[in-house]
Amino acid sequence: MFRLSLKIAFRNLLKHKGFSLINIGGLAIGMACCLMFLLYVRYEWSYNKQFKNIDRIYAVYKNYHASAEIFTYGGTGDALPRTLAPAALQTIPEVEQASRIARRYSLLFNYKENTFKKDGYFVDPSFLNILDYPFTKGNAQSSLKDPGSVVLTESTAKGLFGNEDPMGKVVKWDNHINLKVTGIIADPPLNQTYRFDMLMPWSLFEREAPDVLKTDWGSGFCNTIVLLKEHSNFNSADAQFRKIFKLNEQQTHSEAFLFPWSKAHLYNKFENGKQAGGKIEQVRMFVLLAFCILLIACINYMNLSTARSEKRAREVGVRKTLGSSRASLAAQFFTESILLSLVAVVIAFMLTEASLPYFNRLLDIQMTIDYYSYTFWGALLLLMLVTGLAAGSYPSFYLSSFIPVKVLKGFSASGRSSLPIRKILVVLQFGFSICMIIAALVIYGQINFIRNKPLGFEQNNLVQLDRSGEFKKAEKRELFKAELIKSGAVVSATEFSNGFTNGGDNTTSFEWPGKLPNENIVMNYRATGYDFTKTTGVTLLQGRDFSRDYGTDSLSVILNESTVQAMRLKNPIGTRIKWEGSTFTVIGVMKNYAYESAVYKVNPTLFFLNPKETSVLLLKLNPAKSLNSSLQAIQDMNARINPAYPSNLQFISQNMEDKFRNERTLGALSNVFGGFAIFISCLGLLGLALYMAEQRSKEISIRKVLGADLGNILVLLNKDFVKLVLISNVIACPVAYIFAKQWLQKYDYKIDITIWPFLLALLLSLLIALLTISMQSFKVARANAVDALKYE
Repeated sequence: MFRLSLKIAFRNLLKHKGFSLINIGGLAIGMACCLMFLLYVRYEWSYNKQFKNIDRIYAVYKNYHASAEIFTYGGTGDALPRTLAPAALQTIPEVEQASRIARRYSLLFNYKENTFKKDGYFVDPSFLNILDYPFTKGNAQSSLKDPGSVVLTESTAKGLFGNEDPMGKVVKWDNHINLKVTGIIADPPLNQTYRFDMLMPWSLFEREAPDVLKTDWGSGFCNTIVLLKEHSNFNSADAQFRKIFKLNEQQTHSEAFLFPWSKAHLYNKFENGKQAGGKIEQVRMFVLLAFCILLIACINYMNLSTARSEKRAREVGVRKTLGSSRASLAAQFFTESILLSLVAVVIAFMLTEASLPYFNRLLDIQMTIDYYSYTFWGALLLLMLVTGLAAGSYPSFYLSSFIPVKVLKGFSASGRSSLPIRKILVVLQFGFSICMIIAALVIYGQINFIRNKPLGFEQNNLVQLDRSGEFKKAEKRELFKAELIKSGAVVSATEFSNGFTNGGDNTTSFEWPGKLPNENIVMNYRATGYDFTKTTGVTLLQGRDFSRDYGTDSLSVILNESTVQAMRLKNPIGTRIKWEGSTFTVIGVMKNYAYESAVYKVNPTLFFLNPKETSVLLLKLNPAKSLNSSLQAIQDMNARINPAYPSNLQFISQNMEDKFRNERTLGALSNVFGGFAIFISCLGLLGLALYMAEQRSKEISIRKVLGADLGNILVLLNKDFVKLVLISNVIACPVAYIFAKQWLQKYDYKIDITIWPFLLALLLSLLIALLTISMQSFKVARANAVDALKYE
């Protein structure tokens, strides 16, 4: 029986090639979109889950209780004290191992003539026991015990040593510290939180930066991860971590807590000390999109299959007359849909494989298809069966329900009740596409708003250079800046801490006139040099910038607008602020400028003069000179004054652009998959147009015989579809408005939702629908009336 059904299914597929191609194409595109979304969801869900003991690994987070709200730091927030991990090991028996982690960027490494700037972490030796990275040479137990050791990734070792065996070789860090290679590990995949080029022991960090040993529980500059002895120990360990700050610092406003490392990537948003979602919301949205696009493809198959109902009706009538049951006929139609689904899933698989490199570049990730995974092939088989059964359900039950006497007399009396259901399906199908259009327009508007929003500084022609090597010496920095300005390549230069677009350090240990009891403000503080406002173009609202003409500016500070508002200062100039045992005088108020992001409010920030605590040089390029000549002049001057350290210029405009990556990615995905959804929906409209043409062919012919012209017939045929599109808009617009409003809520600076995206979506959906159905409507309206009426 199954063999016969399969043979008939193949014959029908080959007999009606046009319908088969449209059906297979719609299903294949829908399944390819679904596969791509599911691959992305699996990739995000697998973050940090590669480690053997992931169920016992926890990150230590910190809640800081400020006056108005609770701020949460953790994951990679570099906000924990160095004392926390040792204290946890000594006082919390449930902790098996703990490690401190401090990240450093652009570290200079040399081996013979090979020189590279790489990113790395200073970690405790237990780091490699907690996170079991696979070693290709060496082992986790001994690799970081010696302060003069370093562990490299495979790609870093290849770049430094080429084909030489790296084990035991000595590399030079920062042009003066010799480190012995004691281990090589495989490159961490992109779906891990900690990605690095090398690891160095924490003891080396303390040896080279002895001031670190002076810090206590009030300072935060590293992360901490722990491995519990048993997963069931979590509640007890978490309760003890919540007390650890208070036990060691009576006046603390901080509270530590444990958070599962397996959730750190997806659940990365906290509000007022409580977990409030994060990237998991985007993953859930993509799961919903995958389901909706697949549903659209299935609806499209239903509409196209039942559009051929008149051609299949007599077949059903004859087969029922010859003794076929309704169940056997339904099985026949299910076999056809599963066969089409099988062909579609093969095409979808090929489309997914071909488009993976594009999406990996777009999302900056490394999604792959694991051909040796039973789970993947099982999911693919399940997708095929579910799609085939879902797509074939309505056509099977609808077509197998025909009554032989009626269909053999003529099809006009049967199947009318299916039309409202099919119209509802098209409305839902097109409604989702309209939601996608509105979402794409809102996202596009928000991205443009962010990109065009004034940042508060002049990002064009502003570059930064690491303050390393000879540039740590004040006289060399001043010579470098003076020579560049003299050459005309640069018009101004200054020093700055921690990268211009990076977050600075935070503190609450300061006092000011009018401070309320127990009032705390989380202040971001940044070290700078002279000529900061001149170099960056930031506007001074009151007072002045740091100047060489004043010998007391080392005890002066500049505040931004947010700080003045938070402190409630009416006349800020001259205000004295006590900070870490010293008294500073406010000499200026700076207009807020967006340094970490253009979409969130600027935090209270304090600027103080201390070039020794800066890490980069900011250079304002001369706009009157060509970019290439200015960059070449900087590189030449760097090679002359600081030859051991290659220049790695970064454009501030590019750094700010990188901060929009998530919004750009979401915009690109909404455009691509929205386009696919619209295309599949158009196939659904085409199916309904074909169905209507079959139902009304004799009516149209009679109207033509009675004198109706082409225009009247086109209006007659198209008006029903216009109604469906208008109904789809009525349903979709409120839904899209709710989703767009919720999406915009996460931004401090956002566009207002106007009527224009909805009007554009209405016009675009009408245009797409009319273009889709006009081809079939025009064909029916121009048909010869004799062909439809000659047998009457």
